[in-house]
Parts: sequence; C-alpha cells; structure tokens
Amino acid sequence: MKPILGITMGDAAGAGPEIITLALTRPQVAEQYRPVVIGHAATLEQARRITGAPIVLNPIASLEQARFEPGTIDVLETGEIDLGRLAYGQISPMAGAAAYACLERAARLALDGQIDAIVTSALNKEALNLAGYHYAGHTEILADLCGVKGVTMMLAAGSFRVTHVSTHCSLRQAIERCKQARILDVIRLTDQAARQMGVARPRLAVAGLNPHAGEGGLFGDEEIVEIAPAIEAGRAEGFDIHDCPLPPDTVFYRMHHGQFDAVVAMYHDQGHIPTKIVDFAGGVNVTLGLPIIRTSVDHGTVFGKAGKGTADPSSLLAALRLAAQMATNRQAVR
Repeated sequence: MKPILGITMGDAAGAGPEIITLALTRPQVAEQYRPVVIGHAATLEQARRITGAPIVLNPIASLEQARFEPGTIDVLETGEIDLGRLAYGQISPMAGAAAYACLERAARLALDGQIDAIVTSALNKEALNLAGYHYAGHTEILADLCGVKGVTMMLAAGSFRVTHVSTHCSLRQAIERCKQARILDVIRLTDQAARQMGVARPRLAVAGLNPHAGEGGLFGDEEIVEIAPAIEAGRAEGFDIHDCPLPPDTVFYRMHHGQFDAVVAMYHDQGHIPTKIVDFAGGVNVTLGLPIIRTSVDHGTVFGKAGKGTADPSSLLAALRLAAQMATNRQAVR
C-alpha cells in the first residue's frame, strides 16, 4: 500500500495553504503516496480559489472518511480560523494556535500508526509564541509531543544531505554543544536516515568546527578533544566515516562531487548555507531522532506571497517524495 502522508496546513496567514493546493494537483501525487491535509477546510478552500487549482476539497472528521482520489484533497478538520479576521502576511496568534493544533493532531496520528509520516508546512515562530506555545519551532514541539530529547535536523537536497550537531542557538552555545557524545548520536542518526533514503552503505564525513578543522590545534582544539574521538567511536561501531574531521570549507564541495552521502555539520549556518546554495527551492528539512517520520518544506511562511497564488510548491513536493521514500524503506531498515 502507498504510504499515507499527513500534511499540516502551517500558518494560515502565510502561503502554506496555497502551496498545498498547488502541490496536490500534480499527477505524481496519486502514484507515490496517499495525502491527507490536516487543517481548516475553509482556509484551504479559500487558498484553492486564490490559486485556481483544479481540485476539489473533501472535509472529513476522521481518516476513515478519506477518499484518496486523484483530483480531491482530503482535509481532516483541525484548528479554528475566523476568515473574517485573517490577514495575509500578518502575524496572528489565531493562526499560530491553529498551526499548533494541526501539528499536534498529526503527531498523535503518526504515533498511533494511523499515518505513515508527517509533512509540515511552515509555521511562524512569533505567532506560535503569541498563541501561548513557547517553542523555537516544529522540531522542539515534535520532540516534546513524542517524549524524546536527542533529535537533530537534516537538510536534504537530492544526494546532498547535511545533519547538524546544533541548530537554533547562539554561536557561543553551538561551540559549547560540540561534545563527543552528541556528535556520535548525530552520526548514528545520519547513517540511519541515509539508509531510509535508499543509501545501502552511507559514506559519512564530519565537518570540523574551526577554520581548517583546527589546523592541528593551532586554531582551536575541539577537533582533537571532541570531534575526532566521536569519529573514532563511530568507526568502531561500524559506520563508514572519513577518519578525521574535514575542513568545513571543502567537505561540502566534496560531497557535492560524490565523495560522501552525508556530512555532519557542527552548527546551523555551517550546514544551511551550502545546502541552500545547492538547491534553495527544492531542499527538504527532516527531523531525525523521532519515533515517527517528519519532513518539511525548507522555507518559511512566505508572507510576501500569501494571498497571491504565486508561491512555489517545489520544496513541498520534494518533502512529500522524501517522506514517502522514507516510509516505504523504514521497515527494511529495521
């Protein structure tokens, strides 16, 4: 059976609902997976009118009512939106609360095994916090809902895959979080994720933290004290990892030219910048370390295009494809 993917609506004041209607008109959707949107049906219908997408909405109260028919979007009614008060491109606690409700319901469905993966549209962090949900973003919410702590972010753009030892924190905190145990955990998660993405024997590399990977301790000793021991421990566990930390200014180039299947980056911008240069529109955000599969668009709420019907669905389509692939391969990896 084709996997069931739960697509969260995201922030209703952004372009997420419009992107969903544009993406789900594509013919490959019905061939690869069974999508169900978790969101507010009236908001999705308004988005459909804006985009002119040739598709019909089917509001449902439970998954058992889903049709999974080409030309139809099944919408599992979730979240409260007053369209009379919704202003496109504006931060709204109402939209933040609805986005949280969609994500929470999707997580429950995935944890219960009713859907095979979650694919998230963007939410707005300020709107989320104004609604009373004090999280930095999707990753932290899902970790809390799933009762786990050791999560990390992977950015994937085709065969270009980057995981992160730290993400949403200051650079000072990122340096402090560069510890052997955490790096080894991320190595394990990276190998597992790459296998779910169809790589039989992932070739991994780990970026250094400092310029030139520390230059033998001349520019910092984190590579010697923390990163190299994590690599050694990973190799002892059987992972195919390059035997030393590699300079950050060359390791991503080497992956781009086929030498590695994934690279472990030490902090947010170290991993994000090269990935977005490789494929800004088609990148996918994947949360690793959860008991469920979650992929996401690799962009924000696109407030500037909300209500215009012109937002690009490429990242959502890529996130859907990757979620379907990971869900299909998951049993084989186990």
